[in-house]
Amino acid sequence: MKTFIPCLLFVCLFLIQCKSQKKEDSEVVNETVEDTIQKAPEKKVADIIIDPIGHASAIIEWKNKVIYIDPNGGAKPYTNKKSPNIILITDIHGDHMNIDTLDSLDMAKAEIVVPQAVAEKLPASYTERLVIINNGETKEVQGIPIEAIPMYNLREKALKFHKKGRGNGYVITLDKERIYFSGDTEDIPEMRALKYIDKAFVCMNLPYTMTVESAASAVLEFKPKQVYPYHYRGPQGLSDIKKFKQLVSKDPTIEVVQLNWYPKAE
Repeated sequence: MKTFIPCLLFVCLFLIQCKSQKKEDSEVVNETVEDTIQKAPEKKVADIIIDPIGHASAIIEWKNKVIYIDPNGGAKPYTNKKSPNIILITDIHGDHMNIDTLDSLDMAKAEIVVPQAVAEKLPASYTERLVIINNGETKEVQGIPIEAIPMYNLREKALKFHKKGRGNGYVITLDKERIYFSGDTEDIPEMRALKYIDKAFVCMNLPYTMTVESAASAVLEFKPKQVYPYHYRGPQGLSDIKKFKQLVSKDPTIEVVQLNWYPKAE
């Protein structure tokens, strides 16, 4: 009997120690899993291909989607290009809404995103393809969220060009990548208030939109990761993009990306 009691105590102590060790091992495993989750990389955004067609016109390719912005210049610039899934038109002016160019495109699978003012000027043959979106609205088109951002003039002498509420800038979201096209605008409060923009296409041509200085000031405020100067040809020639880059370089976190929007001039 005296021998049995010490043996029983030994067995109990052994079982308690084993249980404690399993708990510690479990906690170590849980901590390791939690560390792995915390350090897991964010989902990589699929490659986005940007093709500058000219002035205000561009093509974006992402996954199996092809997005045309303000197609212009007739059929030639789009020869051998993939057909559009989505077309964004910002305004009624000829360098943004060009019916001859639209007529030349393969529209078999295209939806056309426009403000009301553009919808009213397009031929009836396009009506069934239209997605009308006005300032401040967001709509999902073929799985892609599209936000309509106001675009308009602020200077008194330029108010005749772009009045508030008529045209749209756009923010399109591709996975986690937010891409902004300004359309024809000055450095309006709605632009300065933009958040979490990865790529910003910003206009700068007098007398129709804004100065290089105004464009740089707005960019420094809303802080996109990358800014693409575009739409910078005016009656006096091309705007000073080198100066724009110098001004924006005050914030080293913003990358200025220069594309060839005017092949014959640059």
